[in-house]
Amino acid sequence: MATQASASALPPGVTDPNYSPPPGRLGNLTPSQQHALETIRKELQDEDVFVPERMDDAALLRFLRARKFDVPKAKAMLLSVEQWRKDDKIDELVKFVQIQAPPLSLCCDDCAETEPLSRTFEFVEKKEVNRYYPQFYHKIDKDGRPVYIERLGKLDIKALYAITSQERLLNRLICEYERSMRERLPASSRTVGHPVETFCTIMDLHNVGLSNFYRVKDYVMAASAIGQNRYPEVMGKFYIINAPWAFSAVWAIIKPWLDEVTVSKIDILGANYKEKLLAQIPAENLPKDFGGTCECPGGCSLSDAGPWKDNEDEKEREADTPVEAPAPA
Repeated sequence: MATQASASALPPGVTDPNYSPPPGRLGNLTPSQQHALETIRKELQDEDVFVPERMDDAALLRFLRARKFDVPKAKAMLLSVEQWRKDDKIDELVKFVQIQAPPLSLCCDDCAETEPLSRTFEFVEKKEVNRYYPQFYHKIDKDGRPVYIERLGKLDIKALYAITSQERLLNRLICEYERSMRERLPASSRTVGHPVETFCTIMDLHNVGLSNFYRVKDYVMAASAIGQNRYPEVMGKFYIINAPWAFSAVWAIIKPWLDEVTVSKIDILGANYKEKLLAQIPAENLPKDFGGTCECPGGCSLSDAGPWKDNEDEKEREADTPVEAPAPA
């Protein structure tokens, strides 16, 4: 549970008795970190730019951690994201409507659960794109993180761009980020009884050569920029599997430029990766292609299986259940 030295309390709704918040999270803040949190919140409120549904304490702490608790830098980053949302009409991609509060509130006290109301962007080519560049969320790891899998080795760039475009792929990426922040992470948090704020990513480089990287580099760079600059501090674990020998040379150059915290989250693995993945992800949650036992009907890459989908299925079952008429008196 929370350490005695923490300057902040645990968020409401924690039911896991073994939960110990990592440093820089609610329930494990130093006095200076707590002061930074209170300062950035007050400044945003005083300047009338505070957006409650996107700026609860957990979200503010993500930006503070991304800028090492430098309030002016964290605030500038956050306001840059808000301007991006306005300029690129992000809120128009997927509109949400508030419904009832979730049974386990692991965000802010005033947050309400949300569900999609309408979409101005529909990724109708999802099934076809899955054949040429599989990217999907699939269940959770042992720490409750949603698992995200990307199979760069299956990329067929010519076939891919015959059915979609880079702009549509990036719009889909943003929609998935938005859904993850609003649905996947809260659902995962309620499942494990403690806050889940990050993802476990598997990047499969099987059969990937430098030529493949070059063909898709513009998309990868744009996607990486969105993740780092617009949705900071959501990387929990990152496994790069089936890494070719050439990637080791590239990694040796990149690694010194990364901070120690980021490097500690990344594992570069060759073909013998299964034991490492199974140490982090339950076999029943890992697709069979990667050494697990899961074989979702219709394929794991199209199932979107996970606690978030379980909630949707339960709502559908409730909606389909006929209401019995009261017995006559």
